[in-house]
Amino acid sequence: MLPELRDRPGAKPGEGAGSAPAPRPGGDQGVVRQPRRAGPASRSGIHAPPARISARQAPARQAPARQAPARQAPARQAPARQAARVRPGRPAKQRSWAWRYRRLLFLVGLVGVSGVAGAAYILIHLPFPQATVPGQPTLLTYANGKSLASFNGGTNREPVPLSRVPKVLVDAVLATEDHAYFQHGAIDPVGIARAALSDLRGHPVQGGSTITQQYVKQTYVGDQRSPLRKAKEAVLALKLQHQLTKSQILERYLNIIYFGRRAYGVQAAAQAYFGKDVGQLSLDQAAYLAALIRSPETADAYRDPATASQRRALTLDSMVRYHFVTPSQAEQAKMVAMTGNGGDVVPAVTRVRVSAVPGTEYFVQFVRRQLIARYGEAEVDGGGLRVQTSLDPTTQDQAYNAVYGFLSRGEPAGALVSVDDQGRVRAMVGGRNYADSNVNLAVGTSGGGSGRQPGSTFKAFLLAAAVKEGYSVESALPAPPKLVIPVPGTPGYPVTNFESESFPGPIDLVTATRDSVNTVYAQLEAHLGAGKLVSMAHQLGVTAPLQPVPSLVLGTDEVSVMDMASAYSTFANEGVRITPRVVVQVATADGRILQPDQAQRTRVLTQEQAAVVDYCLQQVVKNGTGTGAAIGRPMAGKTGTTEHYSDAWFVGYTPHLTTAVWMGYPDKESHYMTDVRGTGVTGGSLPADIFRRFMSVATEGQPTTDFPTPSSLGGKAVAGLLIPYSAPSSAPSLPLSSTTTTRPTYRSATTTSAPSGATTRRPLSPSTTVSSGASGSSATTTPTTNKAANTASTTVPSAATATTARK
Repeated sequence: MLPELRDRPGAKPGEGAGSAPAPRPGGDQGVVRQPRRAGPASRSGIHAPPARISARQAPARQAPARQAPARQAPARQAPARQAARVRPGRPAKQRSWAWRYRRLLFLVGLVGVSGVAGAAYILIHLPFPQATVPGQPTLLTYANGKSLASFNGGTNREPVPLSRVPKVLVDAVLATEDHAYFQHGAIDPVGIARAALSDLRGHPVQGGSTITQQYVKQTYVGDQRSPLRKAKEAVLALKLQHQLTKSQILERYLNIIYFGRRAYGVQAAAQAYFGKDVGQLSLDQAAYLAALIRSPETADAYRDPATASQRRALTLDSMVRYHFVTPSQAEQAKMVAMTGNGGDVVPAVTRVRVSAVPGTEYFVQFVRRQLIARYGEAEVDGGGLRVQTSLDPTTQDQAYNAVYGFLSRGEPAGALVSVDDQGRVRAMVGGRNYADSNVNLAVGTSGGGSGRQPGSTFKAFLLAAAVKEGYSVESALPAPPKLVIPVPGTPGYPVTNFESESFPGPIDLVTATRDSVNTVYAQLEAHLGAGKLVSMAHQLGVTAPLQPVPSLVLGTDEVSVMDMASAYSTFANEGVRITPRVVVQVATADGRILQPDQAQRTRVLTQEQAAVVDYCLQQVVKNGTGTGAAIGRPMAGKTGTTEHYSDAWFVGYTPHLTTAVWMGYPDKESHYMTDVRGTGVTGGSLPADIFRRFMSVATEGQPTTDFPTPSSLGGKAVAGLLIPYSAPSSAPSLPLSSTTTTRPTYRSATTTSAPSGATTRRPLSPSTTVSSGASGSSATTTPTTNKAANTASTTVPSAATATTARK
């Protein structure tokens, strides 16, 4: 055993099979030290026996080994003893910082995950806020698609596709704003953090935004200054990146940037600063425009050429740095002088810009009024509508020259409207010079003025009403030079033929139309009723209010040139009314159709009825009052002249084109056309000349088409039509028609002409009694009234002041 071995006297070093180390001086004698071995005994503080012992003592030494399991019990208390054996001065083991802040880290992680989930939800589910795109002008085009005009409401913006933007300008913008645009994502985290920190410190807002973020800011977020603005930009930018390609975002960005001079987008900027299309920009010009993006007002070359040159140089340096241009190219661009750059070509931003075709200003303003009535002024001035109009530039030029190339300054004014067989207004002449007067004489009250009396052109409407009622145009009627239409309770309404013209016997409606016989048509209106005339005129296309009075057939109510062209085009279209259109199609800036190209058609007359009217009106041009309008191809029309030569008209048509021409002085109350080029102006003189001048060139190249031939001019006879009146003893008794056997007596008008200076006044129309010459029966017609009639004077003019002479 170990104690015995240590205490045995006489023991010598090296005794036994193995030798033990000699005792150290002053130390424990006989103690054998061995290196500690790992194991339970070592951990309990008991040293292991020497590795080599005497053979004689081996059995005894094994006994404790057999008891090893029992001696292991204290080892199970090792943790407690280990704590007690900690050496003095040694610190305890520290836990990691992550363990100490585990709860805080958990909360931060939870917030982060929630934020990512929320952002994902926003990207997927939430819609974009309402876009606030800068005012985008409404663009008008001619029928052929070429530019006509624009409404800009005080701003100038014309979007263009990216394919029209030159590469040099794209490179300049990228070098200045986001040189790695096509390489990175929608956001720049470093830039966002820098800008947010700057905002919190109250410093000016920092840059660093990507082009996508800038577009989102301009379109959706705005210029609000807050720490959350950048975060909002980032979320929307990420969402936008998943909806549009890089090129699409860049195109939209280039079309909304503000460059100063009220110009939004690269196209408007190119025009405002250089007076050219964006595709024609040079390197120095592109660099200058890119330099304006950060602060356009401080770098306007017109105000401060030095600052502008410096800013342009910085842009060129950036283009060199990012390898968009070479250093030599940049130096050459820097050499271009900035003095006056763009100063002489700053276009005045007006509410309306119109092309150079003469007379189009009146048409454009008429279109504008229609658009505002339908879409509102804000949308028209800033909504970016794309409007295709009906105006043909060649036809418009021909029309203006036909009117004002023929009428000299100081002579009466003229107006013209021409409508094709699809209802499209191909030409409109509303005045000589829009700068002198913006009143459109072609559209009446819709153009800021008033209508004009149409004279005998209204007879065609009564003719159509009679034909529709089944009356024959071969019915023969007396045509005295004067007669009085009886109006109960009044002296009656006197009617006089033009220059008191008389005819030897009864004449049919074809002849009465050809020679514009007032007394015949006055009788016809009395028979059918003024209400039938009002109804027919409105069905054919007249939009002005009409009073159902005995003088209506002689054109005493005011209408517009547009109305007359519209109504006569119904005859040209074989009885189908096609509402005239100045707007063919309206679309949004992105191509969505708001108003399709769709004509409104209404049948008013049958083809046979329209053919009969056409036949009668053709005689006017062949050998009647309108021979001066003939153009060498089939056409029909009617002249109109009002009392004292206040207004003169010719309205005519071919099967494919209808044109109305008016002449007169704008001051219709005191200025008459009694002496123009030495004579009074009638519808068959200067208006017919204007019509011929225009239609001769406007129909060039069109096929020559005949009007349909009516199968018959017959129908029921206009029997008992003539209003009885006492004729002079020398006046013969005339039969009412070729089929009438009765012979009424006539009462002639007591006044043969209006006194000098008298004006035409329309009597009210109470119930009109029409006596039948055949049976003596009478029928009472109570015309319908309208608002205009209700406001008319209740005074019935005397025969002396109401006599009309129209042709």
